[in-house]
Amino acid sequence: MSSVSYHISSLLEKMTSTDKDFRFMATNDLMLELQKDSIKLDEDSERKVVNMLLRLLEDKNGEVQNLAVKCLAPLVSKVKEPQVEVMVDILCTNMTSDKEQLRDISSMGLKAVIAELPLSASGLSLTASVCKKITSQLIGALGKQEDVSVQLEALDILSDMLGSHFEGFILKSTYLHLFSCLFFTFIVQLTSSRMAVRKRSILALGQLVACCSPALFSQLTEHLLKELAKNPQTSLTRTYIQCLATVSRQGGHRVGEHLEKLIPMVVKFTSVEDDELREYCFQAFEAFIRKCPKEMSPHVATVTKLCMKFMTFDPNYNYDDNEEDEDSMDIEDGADEESDDEYSDDDDMSWKVRRSAIKCLEALISTRRDLLLSFYSSICPALLARFKEREENVKADVFAAFSTLLRQTRGGSSHHSLIVPVIVKALHKQLKEKSLKSRQGCFCLLTEVAYTVPGALEEHIPVLIPGIVFSLTDKSTSSTMRIDALSFFHVLLISHHPQAFQPHMQMLLPAVLTCVEDTFYKITSEALLVTQQLIKVMRPQGQTTTSSGFDPKPFIQKVFSVTMKRLKATDIDQEVKERAISCMGHMVCHLGDHLGTELQGVLGIFLDRLKNEITRLTAVKTLTLISASPLKIDMTAILPEALSVLGSFLRKNQRVLKLSTLACLTALVTHHAASIKPAALEPVLSEIPPLVDESDMHVSQVSITLLTCMAKACPSSLAKISSSVLSGVFKLIHSPLLQGGALLAILDFLQALVVSKATNLGYSQLLKSLMEPFQSSKSSADALHRQSYHSVARCVAALSSASPKETPGTVASLIQQVCDSSFQLYRKKSAQVLSLLCLGEVGRSGSLGGSKEVQGVILEAFSSTNEEIKTAASCALGGMAVGSLNEFLPFMLKEISAQPRRQYLLLHSLKEVISACPASSLSPHVESIWALLFQHCESQEEGTRNLVAECLGKLTLVNPAQLLPRLKQQLKAGSPLTRSTVVTAVKFTIVDHPAPIDSLLKDSIGDFLKTLQDSDINVRRVALVMFNSATHNKPSLVKGLLGTILPHLYKETQIRKDLIREVEMGPFKHTVDDGLDVRKAAFECMYTLLDSCLEGLDVLQFLDHVEEGLKDHYDIKMLTFLMLARLVSLCPAAVLQRLDRLVEPLKATCTTKVKAGSVKQEFEKQEELRRSAMRAVAALLAVPEVERSPSMTEFANQIRSNADMASIYQSVQGGEAGGLGPTESMDMS
Repeated sequence: MSSVSYHISSLLEKMTSTDKDFRFMATNDLMLELQKDSIKLDEDSERKVVNMLLRLLEDKNGEVQNLAVKCLAPLVSKVKEPQVEVMVDILCTNMTSDKEQLRDISSMGLKAVIAELPLSASGLSLTASVCKKITSQLIGALGKQEDVSVQLEALDILSDMLGSHFEGFILKSTYLHLFSCLFFTFIVQLTSSRMAVRKRSILALGQLVACCSPALFSQLTEHLLKELAKNPQTSLTRTYIQCLATVSRQGGHRVGEHLEKLIPMVVKFTSVEDDELREYCFQAFEAFIRKCPKEMSPHVATVTKLCMKFMTFDPNYNYDDNEEDEDSMDIEDGADEESDDEYSDDDDMSWKVRRSAIKCLEALISTRRDLLLSFYSSICPALLARFKEREENVKADVFAAFSTLLRQTRGGSSHHSLIVPVIVKALHKQLKEKSLKSRQGCFCLLTEVAYTVPGALEEHIPVLIPGIVFSLTDKSTSSTMRIDALSFFHVLLISHHPQAFQPHMQMLLPAVLTCVEDTFYKITSEALLVTQQLIKVMRPQGQTTTSSGFDPKPFIQKVFSVTMKRLKATDIDQEVKERAISCMGHMVCHLGDHLGTELQGVLGIFLDRLKNEITRLTAVKTLTLISASPLKIDMTAILPEALSVLGSFLRKNQRVLKLSTLACLTALVTHHAASIKPAALEPVLSEIPPLVDESDMHVSQVSITLLTCMAKACPSSLAKISSSVLSGVFKLIHSPLLQGGALLAILDFLQALVVSKATNLGYSQLLKSLMEPFQSSKSSADALHRQSYHSVARCVAALSSASPKETPGTVASLIQQVCDSSFQLYRKKSAQVLSLLCLGEVGRSGSLGGSKEVQGVILEAFSSTNEEIKTAASCALGGMAVGSLNEFLPFMLKEISAQPRRQYLLLHSLKEVISACPASSLSPHVESIWALLFQHCESQEEGTRNLVAECLGKLTLVNPAQLLPRLKQQLKAGSPLTRSTVVTAVKFTIVDHPAPIDSLLKDSIGDFLKTLQDSDINVRRVALVMFNSATHNKPSLVKGLLGTILPHLYKETQIRKDLIREVEMGPFKHTVDDGLDVRKAAFECMYTLLDSCLEGLDVLQFLDHVEEGLKDHYDIKMLTFLMLARLVSLCPAAVLQRLDRLVEPLKATCTTKVKAGSVKQEFEKQEELRRSAMRAVAALLAVPEVERSPSMTEFANQIRSNADMASIYQSVQGGEAGGLGPTESMDMS
């Protein structure tokens, strides 16, 4: 006998002891053994353990029974299938026992066994047979038993079993007949005389419909309709309607096809005088709206009307009297007390009707963004009128629904300005009510108003402040209420002008400071945040005391003493420490000149906090704030030590601290250079060179900005580190990653170096260091990225602008390098390219004038055989023309007409001129440029046409009122090439920031988009590209036109057989699809629409075309997989309605394999396609309701059981496959 078997046998022996403690300890030890992964039981031990535990379920001691139940769960995975079946048999038999305690304990055991049934492919047969056994036995028990408690437990267990995520697949595929048995069992129980049994049956049916077949779902719906049509007694009607609501919530979109019959039936029952029935009716409506938004469209008006009618349904209360004469209500209240025998509020269930109607309205607001404008005229006034609701729970739902309406229209609505006064009028009195829930609702709603319409509450601040102060000072107010009031007040302060609060400081400040001194840390923390904003109110940045007419002096001492108390404390919460530092920092920054002798003590505390690891980051940010204060706070006393500590932070491996420290040092050097001795900067300077590195461009940028400030403020300090810093800077300049802010920082730094003479390197040495790598050996020059040529050119131009006297010599040298043929060939190319780019950048500042020599050099470069030199010459000419427009532009236009072979290069130069020159400079030349461009808009070369279009578009921005109508005229041109050029030009008039052309474009873009119906396929393609650009950059231009555009857009997503042709390539035939580019453009538009115009889309119609795209070409499949993943996050309900149709193409992609003899690229494409499809699958499986789809659950199981697909899933998730299972939405992370 093995040691494990022996140990188990000894435990089993102890379990038979007459001593309950022995039995308890032995059972506990067995449970611990079973929880070990390593334990292996032989067949005999399995049988003995199972029998013993089942016997212990009938033990006289309750604690032993409980432990025996706990052992069953781990035992499921340790014993073989026959023993699990024995356990289930006995437990099910016990369920019908006369002993209540045994029934209860067996019920717990069955639930534990169900929860532990295996999910792996190898364990599916066990799980299926156990479920079959449980189902058949419990169905039998339900039929025979009259004991309600047995029925309830049986329904509970069946519900749990059906609710297990994996059951849908197992039962659906293996034991279909069990569904019918369960279905009829639950249906019978719906007519039980006991309400509790009915409710459990409804829950069980809800779990059943989540995984049953469509036929069974239809059968259930038809049954409910048939029973409701008989007009049963009210209690039974309630049950059927409640069942209908549950089935709709769980069955999701499948109920959509039955809505035409269901809606009239439910509408009819709202007229029955029964509050509970009405509540269930509105719950059913809410489920229909959330799960089937499209199918509900014809019924929205009916449901809205009913909701508006019953949201005011309060037959036992007269609101009008309450509004007209509040005093008289006090007398009536007394009279009510006397008549309590006749009627009590406890009997009034009408509030449930009102609440369900309002929740139904909220569902409408959340799901029907397309109807929001009409809701503002219909639902909005009705909700506002219900702010007077007397029942707290209902009022909370009114506030929640109204907040949802506001949230849905964030970003602008003309209605906001009209409703804000009404909201404030309705709420300001309620802010002083005794009801905490009402006050919290008011604050939440007002916070939403402040976020949705920033600044709109300014004129109402005087009426809101008494309510805020009341919640902060009322002794009966809870901590949560105070925090909500402070949170709202903070939002109010940051979204409105400080001057609006200044007249009320006398009332506000004492209440807030009392909260700062509160013992509860969350209140203190929130109050310090508010105090910080109030300090800004007392004296806004850059404002003197006299300019505003408000004097902060009376309040300063009190604020200071309360904040100082929190600042000095060390035994407080971390958040309070940080906010106390920040609050005092703002005090010093805004009111430091009023603190007198206290100031140095505060700075000393900041220095201490700077040395503390817990508070150092907040202290660094606070010192940054103080050093930049317009009050010029004297920080001399702490600067040397602070600089030393800050220098040490630059060594820390904490990026946020490093960036904050660099910002702080920059502020200190900029504003307090006179107080800083060169020696004090040494600890900082020694740490900067390692930070200038391409591995972190942002840190490099901020470090170089600091060096620039040092070069300007204290140039002598840079002498020691110039060599180490500059080597890093030059490496950065030659890096392909350099661009944007980091490049601008380097330009400023180089200019500061030249001007301040901060280092031993002068203009010529810096210039040499920049250009040397391009003039050295071939391998060195070739290693440099193309981007570095442009970066160096910008740097050379920056140095020249800082040393105007040196510019002529530099220009001459650059011209010589371009022309000099004595260079070796490999050196000549890189040096010529760089010299040309440098000439362009230097010329951009106007330093070249109209030099004929330069023009000759450019023309000669255009004749080069090297493409890089020609491109550099094109860029150079454009840059020079920007700096000297009148000299270079006529020359450029003449060359474009005279030199057809150089046309493309010259058009590039012209594009640079139009893009970079101000409109005022270009105006005199517009006509000549316009005429020239239209001469070339029919070029056979697509690249040339695109350049012409870009020039036309950007030129139109110079004078849109005159040029846009002329562009529109060209749409009538006979040539498709001209039309495509014009439409492409419109794309370049749409920029991602507000521009004068916007209003004109909005009026005429519809005419340009009519080209979506053009007979020429290329014109339609560029029209789609232009529409995509408009949708992405300026969605407001096209939102109103979606109704007419979308049909044409969707039409272009369809595969057209007339555009597919076969091309013979030697012995092979190759299929060419001329419509592919148009379809791709159409699907790209669809993807963009999801982000910018979702509310204008019919998502189900949109999904129809996504579904077709899933079966299209490789490129389109990749796009539609992305779209599907995006749709899952934006509107999961709609995707769930189409889920069964979407699964098949996803499955086809994931399971397709490339033919064995295919080339490597085919394998790579298919692998990428599968990965992309799997990402869409992962997004789908993240939605909880997906598990209710049998086809999706089956696909999930297929992925789980297929090693190849599971590994792809694992790689896209970045997790492990061990926990993969449809029950967990396949979340492997």
